[in-house]
Amino acid sequence: MPSTSVSVPHAEGLPQPGGAMLKGQLPTGDKGLVQNPPAPPHTAGLEKTTAKDTQAMAKPLTPAPPSRPRLERTLSLDEKGWRRRRFRTSQEDLWDQDKAGPCKAAPEAPTCNSLPPGLSTSLQEIPKSRRAPGSPSSWGNCLSGTISTSLDLLHREATTVGSSPRLTSMLPPCPLPTMDLSVSSDSLRLANKVDPDHDDFRRRVQKKLVRAHSSLGPGRPRSPVACDSCSLHSAKSSFSLLAPIHAKDVRSRSYLEGSLLASGALLGADELARYFPDRSVAIFVATWNMQGQKELPPNLDELLLPAEAHYAQDMYVIGVQEGCSDRREWETRLQETLGPHYVPLHSAAHGVLYLSVFLRRDLIWFCSEVECSTVTTRIVSHIKTKGALGVSFTFFGTSFLFITSHFTSGDGKVAERLQDYTRTIQALALPKSVPDTNPYRSSPADVTTRFDEVFWFGDFNFRLSVGRAVVEALLRQKLEMDMSALLQHDQLTREMKQGAIFKGFQEADIHFLPSYKFDIGKDTYDSTSKQRTPSYTDRVVYRSRHKDDICPVKYSSCRSIRTSDHRPVYGLFRVKVRPGRDKSVSFALPTLRVLVGIPLAAGKFDRELYLIGIKRRISKEIQRQQALKNQNSSAICTVS
Repeated sequence: MPSTSVSVPHAEGLPQPGGAMLKGQLPTGDKGLVQNPPAPPHTAGLEKTTAKDTQAMAKPLTPAPPSRPRLERTLSLDEKGWRRRRFRTSQEDLWDQDKAGPCKAAPEAPTCNSLPPGLSTSLQEIPKSRRAPGSPSSWGNCLSGTISTSLDLLHREATTVGSSPRLTSMLPPCPLPTMDLSVSSDSLRLANKVDPDHDDFRRRVQKKLVRAHSSLGPGRPRSPVACDSCSLHSAKSSFSLLAPIHAKDVRSRSYLEGSLLASGALLGADELARYFPDRSVAIFVATWNMQGQKELPPNLDELLLPAEAHYAQDMYVIGVQEGCSDRREWETRLQETLGPHYVPLHSAAHGVLYLSVFLRRDLIWFCSEVECSTVTTRIVSHIKTKGALGVSFTFFGTSFLFITSHFTSGDGKVAERLQDYTRTIQALALPKSVPDTNPYRSSPADVTTRFDEVFWFGDFNFRLSVGRAVVEALLRQKLEMDMSALLQHDQLTREMKQGAIFKGFQEADIHFLPSYKFDIGKDTYDSTSKQRTPSYTDRVVYRSRHKDDICPVKYSSCRSIRTSDHRPVYGLFRVKVRPGRDKSVSFALPTLRVLVGIPLAAGKFDRELYLIGIKRRISKEIQRQQALKNQNSSAICTVS
């Protein structure tokens, strides 16, 4: 847009073309605009002779801004930036002069030290000095004596002809706040964006990105995404529980080499210390003779999650004798009770003998393949009610064997029960493909010597070798904390001391009532005509290859489950675990040498059973919440 400048003679009240009155005169000086040309002689004479007549003929006119010129380009960025600036403009000066009276010529044109050479629609020349209004070199005074087309254009939309004057024109002029010349100063930063070249730009931007707390909670360190640096080093998670993996290790390691103490081995010492710093795992072992009842307990929390245990265990092993007809339903109920943090590692059955192993979901990668074997002790029976079922696997570098069995019943059949035990340890073919962790200490005649940790549990059917009257008399003495008087007559305790059965096995101290035989649904012992003697038929014994590897924590019975004539018996144990070896291959020139390690289960478990149990748990929780909601909404409040 070309600049516009107009020169007029020193005549007051002379009407201008377009019905507007020019205001003031252009400033003079070497640094100002072009000075007014001298008037011709005849014009000067006319001014002297007819000044009074001209004033009489002139009528006061309301000043109006000049017509808006046609713009050939859009407003520049400088105009958009300066539009937000507050200073007295030519339009406001017109309002002030209109309030003061008819338009008069300025007595003197102030000198502007930094006035641009010409007026233009783009305010590209910013004054270098900022002084209070009214000073001789004020930019506002210079602008009030000039015709600024660009400023009139910028404020024409905001101010219309004939409207009331602005509030700022009514107030006395006040000095503008002192502002720094640099656009990166703090005073301008309130209204403008932060200058990237400023020194504190990075510090201010970083404060906006950093979160006060991570989404994981106030105790967690802040997320690495909140850092202002996007380098590859910031990709390392600072709040993950997983150990960082270096890219060079992934490139160089073949994962075919494993060692007992090697760094990075899946079953090695590093992984074991990461999950179990004290190298001990918590195991829950339970046995229950269900008596073939189809009805299952409404709730298994008291059995699997007893109140004495503050924390859930790492492994759950449940053996059942004379199990219900719907084995799948029983396993689903176990999964439903334990919840989504546990997976069914393996389940096996031998007739009505059931054995289920549940493991924490985080630990399934450290197990070997699970192997199973069975033994039948009653050949003539079509239904396998008596026998043994064994499940074995290796966890890290420790081998486990779990056996549940049902021995011959009868008060005086001790010899038959001893034969069942001998047949079981000789015929149970375990391990199969998983190697023995210590073959030099194993015996081919006893399966229990081939594993580091062995748990044997079930209905052993050993009785108290005294009459019922004596047992009831002892029970009336409230000897729940000291059962030594009853255990003096226990057949199993006597045979174990003599070494006839369970050689090398131990049993935790018994501080619970006999688990057999109850009336179904009641806490009273057998009230039928047979009057069977209460006995400790359901037991849990254990054996370790290394001394003191198994530490019993709790040994008790669950008296709240009354659907059978037996009470479930459970034990909580702390078992020491040692590091293991992956299935490894190493090369030895000129021949190939293969080192056989532990064949891993690769995280396999019964996913179908897992999903069924979790869905049922969710549906029951929804039903419970809905019932609670309906109960609260239907409650009636009465005021007495």
